[in-house]
Amino acid sequence: MKKPVYRALGLLSVALGVIGALLPLLPTTPFLILAAYFFARSHPEWEARLLAHPKIGPSILAWRDHGAIPLFAKRLATLLLAISAIGGWLTLPVPWCYVPGGVAVCVLSWMWTRPTV
Repeated sequence: MKKPVYRALGLLSVALGVIGALLPLLPTTPFLILAAYFFARSHPEWEARLLAHPKIGPSILAWRDHGAIPLFAKRLATLLLAISAIGGWLTLPVPWCYVPGGVAVCVLSWMWTRPTV
Protein backbone atom coordinates (compact mmCIF):
# COMPACT_ATOMS: atom_id res chain seq x y z
CA MET A 1 0.00 0.00 0.00
CA LYS A 2 2.90 2.39 0.69
CA LYS A 3 4.52 2.05 -2.73
CA PRO A 4 1.65 3.55 -4.74
CA VAL A 5 1.36 6.43 -2.28
CA TYR A 6 5.11 7.09 -2.40
CA ARG A 7 5.08 6.86 -6.18
CA ALA A 8 2.19 9.34 -6.42
CA LEU A 9 3.93 11.72 -4.01
CA GLY A 10 7.12 11.39 -6.06
CA LEU A 11 5.29 12.26 -9.27
CA LEU A 12 3.58 15.19 -7.56
CA SER A 13 6.96 16.42 -6.29
CA VAL A 14 8.47 16.21 -9.78
CA ALA A 15 5.49 18.11 -11.20
CA LEU A 16 5.87 20.84 -8.57
CA GLY A 17 9.60 20.97 -9.29
CA VAL A 18 8.96 21.45 -13.01
CA ILE A 19 6.40 24.16 -12.25
CA GLY A 20 8.93 25.73 -9.88
CA ALA A 21 11.43 25.95 -12.73
CA LEU A 22 8.95 28.20 -14.53
CA LEU A 23 7.56 30.23 -11.62
CA PRO A 24 9.89 32.51 -9.66
CA LEU A 25 8.38 31.96 -6.20
CA LEU A 26 8.20 28.16 -6.22
CA PRO A 27 11.51 26.37 -5.54
CA THR A 28 12.62 23.54 -7.81
CA THR A 29 15.40 21.67 -6.03
CA PRO A 30 13.60 20.93 -2.73
CA PHE A 31 10.76 19.28 -4.63
CA LEU A 32 13.20 17.19 -6.66
CA ILE A 33 15.03 16.13 -3.48
CA LEU A 34 11.65 15.13 -2.07
CA ALA A 35 10.85 13.23 -5.28
CA ALA A 36 14.13 11.30 -4.98
CA TYR A 37 13.18 10.40 -1.41
CA PHE A 38 9.78 9.07 -2.47
CA PHE A 39 11.13 7.26 -5.52
CA ALA A 40 13.83 5.57 -3.41
CA ARG A 41 10.99 3.91 -1.51
CA SER A 42 8.71 3.16 -4.45
CA HIS A 43 10.48 3.11 -7.81
CA PRO A 44 14.32 2.83 -7.72
CA GLU A 45 14.60 3.21 -11.50
CA TRP A 46 13.02 6.66 -11.38
CA GLU A 47 15.26 7.62 -8.47
CA ALA A 48 18.28 6.53 -10.52
CA ARG A 49 17.10 8.70 -13.42
CA LEU A 50 16.86 11.74 -11.14
CA LEU A 51 20.30 11.09 -9.65
CA ALA A 52 21.84 10.55 -13.11
CA HIS A 53 20.47 13.84 -14.47
CA PRO A 54 23.44 16.11 -15.27
CA LYS A 55 21.83 19.30 -13.90
CA ILE A 56 19.88 18.21 -10.84
CA GLY A 57 21.58 14.94 -9.88
CA PRO A 58 24.65 16.51 -8.22
CA SER A 59 22.51 18.82 -6.06
CA ILE A 60 20.33 15.93 -4.89
CA LEU A 61 23.37 13.80 -4.08
CA ALA A 62 25.14 16.65 -2.26
CA TRP A 63 22.09 17.16 -0.06
CA ARG A 64 21.54 13.44 0.51
CA ASP A 65 25.18 12.62 1.29
CA HIS A 66 26.33 15.73 3.16
CA GLY A 67 23.35 18.02 3.76
CA ALA A 68 25.24 20.46 1.53
CA ILE A 69 24.02 23.27 -0.70
CA PRO A 70 26.09 24.50 -3.67
CA LEU A 71 27.66 27.94 -3.20
CA PHE A 72 26.04 29.21 -6.40
CA ALA A 73 22.60 28.24 -5.04
CA LYS A 74 23.31 29.99 -1.73
CA ARG A 75 24.37 33.18 -3.47
CA LEU A 76 21.41 33.14 -5.85
CA ALA A 77 18.96 32.49 -3.01
CA THR A 78 20.48 35.35 -1.03
CA LEU A 79 20.09 37.73 -3.95
CA LEU A 80 16.50 36.70 -4.71
CA LEU A 81 15.43 36.80 -1.06
CA ALA A 82 16.98 40.26 -0.69
CA ILE A 83 15.06 41.48 -3.74
CA SER A 84 11.84 39.99 -2.34
CA ALA A 85 12.41 41.53 1.09
CA ILE A 86 13.10 44.97 -0.38
CA GLY A 87 10.09 44.69 -2.68
CA GLY A 88 7.87 43.74 0.24
CA TRP A 89 9.24 46.54 2.38
CA LEU A 90 8.50 49.08 -0.36
CA THR A 91 5.06 47.86 -1.40
CA LEU A 92 3.30 46.23 1.55
CA PRO A 93 1.51 48.12 4.32
CA VAL A 94 2.78 48.13 7.90
CA PRO A 95 3.11 45.62 9.63
CA TRP A 96 3.10 43.25 6.63
CA CYS A 97 6.08 44.98 5.06
CA TYR A 98 8.33 43.34 7.67
CA VAL A 99 7.24 39.75 6.93
CA PRO A 100 9.34 39.14 3.76
CA GLY A 101 12.46 40.43 5.49
CA GLY A 102 11.81 38.25 8.53
CA VAL A 103 11.29 35.18 6.38
CA ALA A 104 14.45 35.99 4.41
CA VAL A 105 16.51 36.30 7.61
CA CYS A 106 15.22 32.96 8.91
CA VAL A 107 15.77 31.10 5.64
CA LEU A 108 19.20 32.59 5.01
CA SER A 109 20.33 31.97 8.59
CA TRP A 110 19.49 28.31 8.22
CA MET A 111 20.82 27.98 4.67
CA TRP A 112 24.23 29.54 5.33
CA THR A 113 24.81 27.14 8.25
CA ARG A 114 24.61 24.15 5.86
CA PRO A 115 27.86 22.82 4.36
CA THR A 116 28.85 24.14 0.94
CA VAL A 117 29.87 22.03 -2.03
